[in-house]
Amino acid sequence: MKTAKRYAESAKLVDRTKEYEIKEALEIIEKMPKPKFDETVELHVKLGVDSKHADQQVRGTVVLPNGTGKTQKVLVFAKGPKAEEAQKAGADFVGEEELIPKIQNENWFDYDVVVATPDMMGVVGRLGKVLGPKGLMPNPKSGTVTMDVTKAINEIKSGKVEYRLDKTNIIHLGFGKVSFGADKLLENYETIMNAIIKAKPAAAKGQYIKSVAVSTTMGPGIFIDQK
Repeated sequence: MKTAKRYAESAKLVDRTKEYEIKEALEIIEKMPKPKFDETVELHVKLGVDSKHADQQVRGTVVLPNGTGKTQKVLVFAKGPKAEEAQKAGADFVGEEELIPKIQNENWFDYDVVVATPDMMGVVGRLGKVLGPKGLMPNPKSGTVTMDVTKAINEIKSGKVEYRLDKTNIIHLGFGKVSFGADKLLENYETIMNAIIKAKPAAAKGQYIKSVAVSTTMGPGIFIDQK
């Protein structure tokens, strides 16, 4: 089935004027025509904050109870015993200064998350213009600048995701695969939503969660009732 036809068939299952209970929305996703790959199920949360203000940023991490369905490749900047620890913990790539030209000059991005020990941030900082725009820059708030590289790697590999606002004050992230089924996706959804609600900035005024929608990679959005 071609993409456009599959989208049209999926769209027939969704009433665009209606807000659905989350369980019902996930059950609709299960019924949608499937492409040849296991689609990611995505969450889109519009918040009543202004990301231009530092005191209204919403950003954090959460470990999904059922993982993401994706194997995350981890690059760790560390040296000495911490580099050895990272390798034992299952990091896909470990290095220090020698990785800088490979990333800067060879456009090497064969990893999903970058972790660094604090003593390596002077080195990693030189990659800010390259890693920053891709959302790969290690950050203490997301737990990716840490001396406990074993914990960081284990959490990432077991389904840790980062959520953060974009410039339009929306959080977008994948929270599982269609093959998980509605029950496992529901657990992941509730875990993320609870984290986002807890992360409400003190400076946020008025309605915090403006709208929530879920969708598959190639499917239509389904708006969720937040009552």
